[in-house]
Amino acid sequence: MLFNSYPFILLFLPAVLAGYFWLGRRSNLAPVIWLALASLTFYAIGNWQFVALLLLSIAFNYGVGHLLIVAKLAPGQRKAALAFGVAGDLLVLGIFKYAGFATENINALLGTHIAVHILLPVGISFYTFTQIAFLVDAWRGQVAAYALPHYALFVTYFPHLIAGPILHHKDMIPQFARKETKHPDAHLILCGIIIFAIGLFKKTCLADGIQPLVALAFEARSPSFDQAWLGALAYTFQLYFDFSGYSDMAIGISLMFGIFLPVNFNSPYKAASIVDFWRRWHMTLSQFLRDYLYIPLGGNRRGRVLRYVNLLITMLLGGLWHGAAWTFVVWGTLHGAYLCVNHAFNALVPDVPALLARPVRIAGAALTFLAVVIAWVFFRAESVAWALRILHAMADPSNIVLGREEIAALVMIAIYAALVWLAPNTQEVMGYDHGNRRVGEALRAGRMRPLALYAASLVLAFGILGIQSHSEFIYFRF
Repeated sequence: MLFNSYPFILLFLPAVLAGYFWLGRRSNLAPVIWLALASLTFYAIGNWQFVALLLLSIAFNYGVGHLLIVAKLAPGQRKAALAFGVAGDLLVLGIFKYAGFATENINALLGTHIAVHILLPVGISFYTFTQIAFLVDAWRGQVAAYALPHYALFVTYFPHLIAGPILHHKDMIPQFARKETKHPDAHLILCGIIIFAIGLFKKTCLADGIQPLVALAFEARSPSFDQAWLGALAYTFQLYFDFSGYSDMAIGISLMFGIFLPVNFNSPYKAASIVDFWRRWHMTLSQFLRDYLYIPLGGNRRGRVLRYVNLLITMLLGGLWHGAAWTFVVWGTLHGAYLCVNHAFNALVPDVPALLARPVRIAGAALTFLAVVIAWVFFRAESVAWALRILHAMADPSNIVLGREEIAALVMIAIYAALVWLAPNTQEVMGYDHGNRRVGEALRAGRMRPLALYAASLVLAFGILGIQSHSEFIYFRF
């Protein structure tokens, strides 16, 4: 089911909210079970064939986690249990996500014609990573024993299940256990509706609105210089508003239930360096890769050279996490290389004179954006060869068309760029503070009520009117 669909907005969400708060007056556990069942229903609509796999994954990881938390195992046995759990998760992920890709490459190398066609379960990357983090923390002794309904809701919680953010058990399960979240909070519901409206507007009006321009580069066999740039920039902004819109909608929906989700998106195109970019883009994935891959590999503790090797490995695997294709391998490797260059520059030039700080920051932001756009070309292209063709066109200013369609596209790109660089982001507008569980304090104090409500009503109306019959979020594919 899509957040940006009439059945979800008009039927599913109101019904689940009503049931949640009605049960909350009678019990502290029943609303948790209700919300977990509603999340499974949300997943089953359109993905019913993978519900059993999701339930098996929950049972397997809960069982292994329970063993690590409760059973008195020797250190070697604990390590074996963790290895068993993580290997089981990676095996399932590998079969469903990478078997086809591996077979294609074996066929190309050996000249065989083995065919493997396995449907990719929606959300498998997100719920697998979420549970691997749970197992590793259980092995580290950082997890309390959780009841099965709370754990099941932690994994299936529908605002995050399909496309993130990647949740952490320490953040979420205590919120699910609190009695206060089971009673309606008018302020949180109002803030949730406003944030949801902003996200819906970003998705249906901005991301879907610019999507046709992407074809200028990615569906043309020989794009001109301007077409290639306009198409690449259109995809850059489409992905931005698509992912940002999803993140806002997830936070807004969750707030209506009294649950604060982590911020996953913080104006990444305003980043002044690629290190800064990864602190702002898909923030929960970056944290997962840092805590459960980069640091266990050795991080920066074993010298500069191994630090760069670890960065490359981490980002390459991060690229593969997004999809089983060589384009994602190249995209991840490029970002790994960017990060190595960034860290090397910081090591060579630790302090910039105060007089040059602003120009260096502006130059860094421009260079970062350019590097990100180039990498997005690989991320979006159907093949590495196709991406290289587009990049070649972007580097050849001798071939320019600039007809009426291209001028119109240029104006549209300029508007989107102004929104990205000059407008505040949603958490700034709403004062969303995940760590302190605060949101909309200015609204609560009555300092911005009329303006906020009029603006929210307007963007909600535009967002609903902009809903298309079927417009999936880009991150559904990962």
